[in-house]
Amino acid sequence: MATDASREALEARLVELETRLAFQESAIAELSDALADVRIEAERNAALMRRALEEMKSSRGAFFADPAEEPPPPHY
Repeated sequence: MATDASREALEARLVELETRLAFQESAIAELSDALADVRIEAERNAALMRRALEEMKSSRGAFFADPAEEPPPPHY
């Protein structure tokens, strides 16, 4: 049979373990939420980058003429 002192020690240990578990569960939930936010932000940034690259590609023709479309130099 367990003595009162050992029973109290086990109960205190159980309370500490439950407290640690609750803290870890809370920390995991916070980390999960933060990770979800980061993934959403990363996807948003990737979409913005794709759109910016597409706009650069489409406007590149306005800045640089195709050499095949240029008239020959005057000395020809």
